[in-house]
Amino acid sequence: MISKLLGVLCLISALPALAGTDKVIATGGATSIEGAAGGGIVPWAVINGYASSDQWSVNSFASTVQVDDFTLHNLGLGLSFDDRWEWSFARQKLQLDSIGGELRQDVWGLKYRLAGELLYSSMPQLSLGLQYKKHRDFVLPAAVGAAEDSGIDYYLAASKVFFHSVAGRNLLLNATVRNTEAHQIGLLGFGGDGVKRQWLLEASAVLLLNYQWALGTEFRQKPNQLAFADEQHWRDVFAAYFVNKHLSLVLGFVDLGDIAGLQQQDGWYFSVEGTW
Repeated sequence: MISKLLGVLCLISALPALAGTDKVIATGGATSIEGAAGGGIVPWAVINGYASSDQWSVNSFASTVQVDDFTLHNLGLGLSFDDRWEWSFARQKLQLDSIGGELRQDVWGLKYRLAGELLYSSMPQLSLGLQYKKHRDFVLPAAVGAAEDSGIDYYLAASKVFFHSVAGRNLLLNATVRNTEAHQIGLLGFGGDGVKRQWLLEASAVLLLNYQWALGTEFRQKPNQLAFADEQHWRDVFAAYFVNKHLSLVLGFVDLGDIAGLQQQDGWYFSVEGTW
């Protein structure tokens, strides 16, 4: 995994210095595990990178989630334009450490800022997004009851920074509602007997200590429709360090509950992102 992280940074450093970087540092967020700009497990309304009006930005990320019986590796790329459009791609590989094998999934994302602004308007920034997910190893999900090897998640996110809200520090709040029929974000497939699309709530709260450091927590409601095993809600707490507008690091603790019948999956999360 270290070699992949280094590869991400090499890729970014090789890009020409033509992209826009006018936005305030940290306002592009980090990159979530499905490739969209946000926190670790929740997409936010923010648009990735630092492109402002009529500018574009590219980013690349790598992250690892290590819990008791599973390891999830994520690699991806993102492109944004005009601080309004965001395109993203993420490849996920879930290693089944306890039972052996792996599951892979590709996630193609699109996000559009509808209205509002993160910092300078009274109205929260509102963005509409979708994620098309395609499973690459469908034998196991099919065996446990999933009907489809692909699916689309739709979400609406609202993000806003409240200045001098907590001990003189700025506070970012985000709420996301997601419509999905995915099991374990799609890593155990989609649909099945009795499975219906559901609207689920996701939320984030981030204390911005200064222009470079942030502490946050997130919650992600999960559906529980696969008869094979209960699916439980996800939570995390994290620290983010925005070294500059080209490099950010996130380290956190995750609580993913029970997964595929294996109980109390908690552990750590690490992400590195390069932006140009």
